[in-house]
Amino acid sequence: MSIQGLLEQAQQVCQQRGARLTKIREQVFLLLAKRDGAVGAYELLEELKTIDPAAKPATIYRALDFLSKQGFVHKIESINAFVMCHHFSECNHPVQLLICDECGHVEEIQSNNFDLALRSMADASGFNISHQIVEAHGTCQACN
Repeated sequence: MSIQGLLEQAQQVCQQRGARLTKIREQVFLLLAKRDGAVGAYELLEELKTIDPAAKPATIYRALDFLSKQGFVHKIESINAFVMCHHFSECNHPVQLLICDECGHVEEIQSNNFDLALRSMADASGFNISHQIVEAHGTCQACN
């Protein structure tokens, strides 16, 4: 989907949920949508400052928090970075990320079998999963 298509979809999702996609949030969304891989908050802040010189760390973190809560982006905890979710209309989907340690490429995959196996093991332990992000590190096909 095009960047404009993603933005229009995000605007529709926000309107349906009664959430505000402010100008700053939209700008951060667009910066992430233009990326092929993951990016750190401070790198995004530097890009945002070219558009809004008054932007501060709190500005970027508030925008990223909103975008994450809406399911538009995923935080990659292991490398403290963010990546755009290109199928965010499927709210609350399990997140499985393949992260290349060589080039930084991040691919989001979705395996219902993996999700079912994880939930089954959690249920057997009496554990209730509220949020799921699985991160796998290695090398992508291009770097092999």
